[in-house]
Amino acid sequence: MASIAQAIRMALHYGEENLGVKDIFGQDVGAPLGGVFTATQGLKTAWNSPLDERGIIGVAMGIAMTGDRCVAEIQFADYIFNTIDLLKIAGNTLWCTNGQVPLPMVVMTPVGAGIFGSVYHSHSFDAWASRLPGWKIVMPSNPLDAYGLMLAAIQDPNPVLYLKSKALMRHKGDELIPGEPADEKELKAMIDKPVQNSAGWKPRWPDLEEYIVPIGKGKITRSGDQITVVTYSRMVHLCDEAADKLREEGISVEVIDLRSIYPYDWEMIKSSIEKTGRVLFVNEDTEVTNFGEHLAYRATQELFYQLMARPRVLAGKNLPGIGLHPNLEKNSVPQLHDIETAIREVVAEVP
Repeated sequence: MASIAQAIRMALHYGEENLGVKDIFGQDVGAPLGGVFTATQGLKTAWNSPLDERGIIGVAMGIAMTGDRCVAEIQFADYIFNTIDLLKIAGNTLWCTNGQVPLPMVVMTPVGAGIFGSVYHSHSFDAWASRLPGWKIVMPSNPLDAYGLMLAAIQDPNPVLYLKSKALMRHKGDELIPGEPADEKELKAMIDKPVQNSAGWKPRWPDLEEYIVPIGKGKITRSGDQITVVTYSRMVHLCDEAADKLREEGISVEVIDLRSIYPYDWEMIKSSIEKTGRVLFVNEDTEVTNFGEHLAYRATQELFYQLMARPRVLAGKNLPGIGLHPNLEKNSVPQLHDIETAIREVVAEVP
C-alpha cells in the first residue's frame, strides 16, 4: 500500500500527464530532494524556488491568472503566515473580477504536530485557513483520499489549500489507489528514489487512473448511535481507535472524517447528530477561535432541540507554541486518552 507521500506524488504525476499541471514548485520541491517528505520526487514539472514564501504564492497567483494550472508548496505551514495578505487576495480575485479571473491553483503545505518539531515545525493552519473566503480547504487522513482530493483540487477552478499532516506522511492505508501495484516493494522500486546510486534515476510510474474525492464530502469511518465525533486529518486515526476501544465498553461512537473543512459536509454532520443526540468536535489546532467552535455553534443553532448534551470541542491548548520535549507536545494537542475521556463525559451528560 502507498504512503500518503507516495499517494500525493502519484496524484501530481497524474496531474502532469492528464490534468494540465505545468508547474509544481516550492523550496526543495524539485531535484535532488523532491520535497522534505519526498512528495514531489521524480516529477517532470517540479522545480526549486528561492526561500521566499511570498514569492511562491505570488508566482502561483500569476500562473493561475494566465489560466494555467499549478501546484505550489510552502515547505511547512509554520512559514505560511507571512503570506496571509496574498492568500486573501487570491481568495477574493474571482469575486472582485465578477467571475472573470478564476485561480486554478493548489497550495499544499504540511501542518500540525506529531513529529516533535517544536515551536517552528508544529503549527496547525486549519482555523486560519477557514477564515480565508474564496479558498477551498482539504485535509486528507489516508493515502486514497490524499490521491483523490489532490486530483479534485487540481481540477477545481478555485484556489485550494491542501493541508497534509506532517505526522501522516508515512502513513499507509488499507485501500489501493487505482493503478497502484499491490506489492509495496514493487511500488517503492518504481517511484522511490534510491538512497544510494541514484545518479540518472527516473521513476517508472504505474498506470494510474482517475479517482476523485469530491471536495466537501465527508466519510463515516465508524458507525454508532450514542455520540457523533467530527474530526479530520491526523485526529481521525485517534478517534477511530477511541471508538473501537469504547465499543468494547458498550459505548457506540460514530466518527466522521470531514476530509474537507471548507466546504464541509454539514448534511452528514446534521444527520448523524439527529441520530445520536450528542456531538464532539476534535482537532489539534488551538482551542480559541477554533474551526470546531464554528461547527459547535452551528450545531447549537440548528439542532438545539435534537441535542441531549451540549456540543463539545476538544482541541489544542491555546499556547504560543509547542515545546520540543515529547511531554510538552503530548500535553499541547489531543491524545487518545483525552478523546476517550471527552467521549465518556459527553455520553454521561444527562439532558
